[in-house]
Amino acid sequence: MSVLDRHTVVRVPFPFTDREAPKLRPALVLSQPEFQRGCGHLLLAMITSARQSSWPLDWPIEDLQAAGLPQPCLVRFKLFTLDERLVLGSLGSLAAADRTGVAARLGKLLPTGP
Repeated sequence: MSVLDRHTVVRVPFPFTDREAPKLRPALVLSQPEFQRGCGHLLLAMITSARQSSWPLDWPIEDLQAAGLPQPCLVRFKLFTLDERLVLGSLGSLAAADRTGVAARLGKLLPTGP
């Protein structure tokens, strides 16, 4: 697997607590390439089209074409690490405005500093 840049949208098998088998879903790479190089894992956030629910800090992706997504989706800060060998390919990358929005929401979730 090649090293993935932060903000890359990838397809992964996503586990669900209410199902036995995982489903293939898009996810957003949040970790820096150095993390993947060091341990062979990625820090990811869920991408969902969830119209029936919302979480605090959801970010609606504005540029779907750049992200490689066929329908309206949002970044949901349901975070997980995944072995790079389970990534099934990349779909696209977040556009600049979406990167800024995701960074702002992530900063609210995980503020740095005292």
